[in-house]
Amino acid sequence: MNSSVTKLKESRTETFQGMLAKVESILPAIEAAAEESEALNRLSDTTFELLKANGLYSMLMPKELGGAELPHVDAMRLAERVAWAHGSAGWCVVVNNAVGGVLSVLLPDDGAEEVFAGGADTMVAGNGVPRGFARKVEGGYMIKGHWAYGSGIHHAKWIHSGCFLTDDDGTMLKLPNGAPRIVVTHHPRDTIVLKGNWDVLGLRATGSFDYTLKDGPELFVPDRCCYDFAVAEAQRGGKQSTLGLVGYTAWGHTSWALGVGRRMLDELAKLASKRIDAFGKMNEGGVFKFEFARAEAKYRSARAFIYQSWGSLADTFAHGGEASVEQIADIKLALRHIHDVISEVSTFAHRAARGASLHDGVMQRFYRDIHSGTQHILMADEVVQECGRVYLGAYGPNAKWEVFGVNG
Repeated sequence: MNSSVTKLKESRTETFQGMLAKVESILPAIEAAAEESEALNRLSDTTFELLKANGLYSMLMPKELGGAELPHVDAMRLAERVAWAHGSAGWCVVVNNAVGGVLSVLLPDDGAEEVFAGGADTMVAGNGVPRGFARKVEGGYMIKGHWAYGSGIHHAKWIHSGCFLTDDDGTMLKLPNGAPRIVVTHHPRDTIVLKGNWDVLGLRATGSFDYTLKDGPELFVPDRCCYDFAVAEAQRGGKQSTLGLVGYTAWGHTSWALGVGRRMLDELAKLASKRIDAFGKMNEGGVFKFEFARAEAKYRSARAFIYQSWGSLADTFAHGGEASVEQIADIKLALRHIHDVISEVSTFAHRAARGASLHDGVMQRFYRDIHSGTQHILMADEVVQECGRVYLGAYGPNAKWEVFGVNG
């Protein structure tokens, strides 16, 4: 990783504690704008600018591009607080740090200089999971297709679109292990049109619209703005950047789940402290107290597993090491586990609230958001099966994690 990219902007020099103080100071404003954002089906401009101005979109970006380049474990603590205030705001923060963060470390120098000419907090959105097709031409790729789940795309400057690689006849090309070859392409926001179809149960303010190309069936994307889904290597950003898509995406969804899960339990505790019904005061009921304690244990245990796993990675990187297959399995399993836990405890909270979360409000919104986040492909059972394979030692000496499993 000997990048010679021109330094585009002074890197952020704030300490983690300084950034945490800033995050805590803007949480009330983020929460106050939540309903406006939900009605807009995207983040309000006020929320977007608050997050951007306080460095929340560039926590993981390399310092040479103007980012804070925080260790993942520190950035996680900031992202979970944003998600606690508003699930959709937290989602957009982690998406940009995951999608844009990977982009910022994998692109060659000329591509990084072009995409991040406006600074490290450039918003990147789209869907890297392949839903389009690309064919190689001189100097780049011709891409076509229709993509879904472009979270944060309303405020994006660049679009991130995964494509299956084909030959000129449209036949999909394969890797040696038989998996399809995938290229992730990046193109300006004005090259696409939104389909306006984000009518969903939860995460409404993420603006995760479907999109397609604006002009013509194909678009040329230069090599400098693309990377290979499976084999791209980090060009900058220190040891932690070697996590690539595998780790950055796990970091994002884990951070989000921590925040929304904590908020659901906090809201239930607040309700229980004042609610009195035919059976008495809610927080004095023996069964309720027992079940609430168990919910706390489940959530806190899952959170401890997460921070143990990510703390181990941070320590490895600090000492110049590489992430092991087992360490990646830990963060993958911790990701799925926290989603299982928040689904369970939020369902408990919803039922225990006895109608309170049926009404439009904070509890209902977080309940909807949680059960939207659990639908993501990264939570697939097949990924957990791959973790089991690792723990059983059923992999080869040169095995390597890819986004959805272990190759080798």
